[in-house]
Amino acid sequence: MPVSPQTEDLQISSYASANGIDVVKHGTGMYYQILDPGTGVTPTANSTVTATYVGKLLNGAIFDSQTASFPLSGVIEGWQIGIPLIKKGGKIKLIIPSSYAYGCNGSSGANIPPNAVLFFDISLIDVK
Repeated sequence: MPVSPQTEDLQISSYASANGIDVVKHGTGMYYQILDPGTGVTPTANSTVTATYVGKLLNGAIFDSQTASFPLSGVIEGWQIGIPLIKKGGKIKLIIPSSYAYGCNGSSGANIPPNAVLFFDISLIDVK
């Protein structure tokens, strides 16, 4: 069953506090910390981006870590909301409520359980 971002607020704010992440709450219910705003191009939904990132569950388990290029329109909604908050060369931490990630289905291929809040540490390398 899907859950709303508001129901995950306490879990997210506790994680941020425990890990020293000084987050801002986005109007969608996502949380983020901009480490470096970047100085290049700002990505849009039509952009193809290249990013180096680490994705974790809130229990610390890493489910993905790589450098990859992809159309921004083809990734989870949390990235579509969070990545345009920085420009090329920027760095951001995102804490994404499950409804903006893989929802109540999870992702068996990435070992992400249903209704999992996700953390990403992202460096935006290029925007095209």
